[in-house]
Amino acid sequence: MRMSELYAVGEKTEIGAYVFTEENILRFARKYDPQRFHIDKEAARDTMFGALCASGWHTVAAWMRCFLDYWMTEMRRLSEQGLEPPKLGPSPGFQKLQWLKPVFVDETITYSVAFVSSRPLTSRPGWNLNAILCEGVNQDGVTVIRFESSVLEFE
Repeated sequence: MRMSELYAVGEKTEIGAYVFTEENILRFARKYDPQRFHIDKEAARDTMFGALCASGWHTVAAWMRCFLDYWMTEMRRLSEQGLEPPKLGPSPGFQKLQWLKPVFVDETITYSVAFVSSRPLTSRPGWNLNAILCEGVNQDGVTVIRFESSVLEFE
C-alpha cells in the first residue's frame, strides 16, 4: 500500500517521546555540538538561554530515533492486519527546520508526524515523493521543534 492510501492528509500521529536528561544532553553535545550552553552548566547561565540546554541537532536526532522505532512497530501492525506496509526509502532532505524553544534538562519532548502530500517521481516510475510535517512538543504542550521532510517510497 501507499502512504497516501493509509494516512489522511494532516492527520498527526505521535511517534514517541524522549527525555533530555543532563547526561544525555552532555553526552551528545560533547561529541557533536560542544557549545558552552550545551556542555557547561555554569557557563550556560551567562548565555541567552540561562541554563544548560540540548543541542538542536540532538532534538532532531531524537525525533529520528522515535520515528524509526515507530515505523518498525507500524510495519508489524500493518502486516498483522494483512496490509502490505509502504516501502520507504531514504529522505532526500528536509526544509524549514525551526528550533522554536530551547529544550532544558529533564524536559520530555513528544514527537509527531503528519502526512502532508505525495507525488509520483517522473524520473523513477513506481516511486513517490512523500512530504511529512515533523514536530516535537514539550511537557507543557509548547512546540519546540518543527520541520518538513521528504521521504521516498517505492514499489
